[in-house]
Amino acid sequence: MSKLTHFNDKGSAHMVDIGQKSITHRIAIASGSISMQAETLSLIEAGSHKKGDVLGIARIAGIMAAKKTSELIPLCHPLTLTHINIDLSITKETDSIYCECRTETEGKTGVEMEALTAVQITLLTIYDMCKAVDRGMTMSDIKLLKKSGGKSGAWER
Repeated sequence: MSKLTHFNDKGSAHMVDIGQKSITHRIAIASGSISMQAETLSLIEAGSHKKGDVLGIARIAGIMAAKKTSELIPLCHPLTLTHINIDLSITKETDSIYCECRTETEGKTGVEMEALTAVQITLLTIYDMCKAVDRGMTMSDIKLLKKSGGKSGAWER
């Protein structure tokens, strides 16, 4: 049986033991984008969407998601986040919104999942708020850009 499909004898899952790991300053940065019709982007940019401030609400949703990542992803350790920042930028040339999230903690495990979850939920919130006017929006290119801290050190795409 290959290593990719191997399960232990009981078929159960377990959280990684982080008890002996050192507490270090950990940072992760993730990104993604959502593309849409030009008219939808104009509504968002003008702040005239009937549901309100799409980008502001999406930022808050992303922050909330980062804080709840361990409740959403099985086997993900709960963390005390010390910093969450979500930057959104409009790119008119591609009728899209780019999202970048930075998460930080002082802890024994990394914050990559929190950054990636925040990006996903930020983009999903934009979709949810605008789906009545544009069901063809596409979320794409969600990825980890950078991480630092911990035994494995820094990594950058």
